[in-house]
Amino acid sequence: MKIAVGSDHAAYEGPPPAFKPEIVRHLEENGHTVIDCGTHGPESVDYPDFAQAVCAKVLSGEAEAGLLMCGSGMGVAMAANRHPGIRAAVCVTPEMARLSREHNDANVLCFGRRILSLEASLDVLDTWLATPFSNDERHVRRIQKMG
Repeated sequence: MKIAVGSDHAAYEGPPPAFKPEIVRHLEENGHTVIDCGTHGPESVDYPDFAQAVCAKVLSGEAEAGLLMCGSGMGVAMAANRHPGIRAAVCVTPEMARLSREHNDANVLCFGRRILSLEASLDVLDTWLATPFSNDERHVRRIQKMG
């Protein structure tokens, strides 16, 4: 799967290891193609810029899914969900990840460096990637109402 990945500086905060490079490595080791939309270090940046870049890749079809990280996951999700066609979900447990895909057909996963450990983040990510949308009529109907 092609996945657009973006973060603000929080994904590079200590303690080591830096989340974003580890998550990119994990994705690539599991056979995914990563489109890195930045940032690339701990210098302060504005998360909406990276949410915009990831959403553009998903909406154009260049990426099949997106992953965004910031301190809490909430800022990048709010910025991403401003784009029609994006369904960004902040997930802090594998169950939330599963439901965001199965019921809501989330196309962008968001989580926070200051909220989850790297191990927990990888569990959430792997569950999210492994879960297909159910295509249940009631879920399709609800997604269509979001536009």
